Amino acid sequence: MNTNMTNNAVTLSGKVVGEPAFSHEVFGEKFYEVTLSVKRLSGMDDLLPISVSEHLVDDKFYDGANVSIKGQFRSYNKTVGERSKLMLTVFVRDVFDYDDTINPNTVELSGYICKPPVYRTTPFNREICDLLIAVNRQYNKSDYIPCIVWGRNARFASGLPVGEHINLSGRVQSRNYQKKLPDETVVTRTAYEVSVSKITVVSEEPSEEILAVKQL
Repeated sequence: MNTNMTNNAVTLSGKVVGEPAFSHEVFGEKFYEVTLSVKRLSGMDDLLPISVSEHLVDDKFYDGANVSIKGQFRSYNKTVGERSKLMLTVFVRDVFDYDDTINPNTVELSGYICKPPVYRTTPFNREICDLLIAVNRQYNKSDYIPCIVWGRNARFASGLPVGEHINLSGRVQSRNYQKKLPDETVVTRTAYEVSVSKITVVSEEPSEEILAVKQL
């Protein structure tokens, strides 16, 4: 299994929203959740969840602070009621002074398609394809990253089989949507995903590991 850390790389520059909140502790090391507001070219903001070790929080993460980070887009399962929910966060590996000269939101992934692609068109005939990508991590773990592909790339992605090894690049985005609950109540929720700008196939051979992976 490939554990090269270059298969999952995220760079973000933005403004901290709120104060860090304690999340969990692993082997005596505490981790905190922070929301980072990252500007799009359109002027809108993506409000992205990031996870920061206590060793990196220091005095850089406070409400209103501008920071730049490097890390990985990771997933984990959280039990909500009787169901398991896929949660997503940017795991911070390095923090540096805010740099407004770089692209404020980039992500590069190399992974395997682990569910059949879902192709659709919007009411305005914009082509979209949803992918779920398994990205290998150390210690025989994988991150399951939802991705959304557009236009000609969407048509291309829609024909890719489960197990295909692909490289993709784009940006991490937040997206609000409305969900109707069993009691007919409508609630607004936020999805996090990779908006793909470039996608390429690494090999034509499907991955036996991913073909055998359990469905989420």
